[in-house]
Amino acid sequence: MNWKILRAAVALAALFAAASAQAQAPPAEQKNDVALALVLAVDASGSVDNRRFELQKQGYAAAFRSPKVLNSIRSLTQSIAVTMVQWTGPRLHVVVVDWMLVKDEASVTALATAIEAAPRQLFGGGTSISGAIDYARLLLAQCPCNPARRVIDISGDGSNNSGRPVTQARDEAVHDGVGINGLPILAIEPFLDRYYYDVHDSGR
Repeated sequence: MNWKILRAAVALAALFAAASAQAQAPPAEQKNDVALALVLAVDASGSVDNRRFELQKQGYAAAFRSPKVLNSIRSLTQSIAVTMVQWTGPRLHVVVVDWMLVKDEASVTALATAIEAAPRQLFGGGTSISGAIDYARLLLAQCPCNPARRVIDISGDGSNNSGRPVTQARDEAVHDGVGINGLPILAIEPFLDRYYYDVHDSGR
């Protein structure tokens, strides 16, 4: 679990640093309400037992509470907006944390608490990473903000086995300016980290 939390914290800190670089000098015609809109997509498919499900939630909560991530958020000139969704099959998605604005320690703590408190609402179905990407893009389009950067973080314990090819969903998202990060849980598929790297870590 510590490896998972550490990787999530490092990824989030790097993400906010990149958002800061973009937000500090936007084009004159661009008016951004937030530096970053971030969708946290948590795998709740049939292969995910309760331990691995909690691992995802606790990893994200601990990452946001880490001093490195908090300092990165504080350094931004604007807030970030974060939401969390659980996903399984191509059309099985549930938003469990609505969009929250995060800027300081109080708002970071509130977000981490909301992540930890979100109950599991999906318990089965295929693993449609492509469906998760597509749904996350819809959430980004519906975000009540105008972000300088849009990113989807997807965690899970398996490769795409349902819905359309994940590369199609990824390529369309990247073409639309959306970055995708993958946080694999190495429990069932031993080379899932390489799969996630090849499929998810794009568009940064």
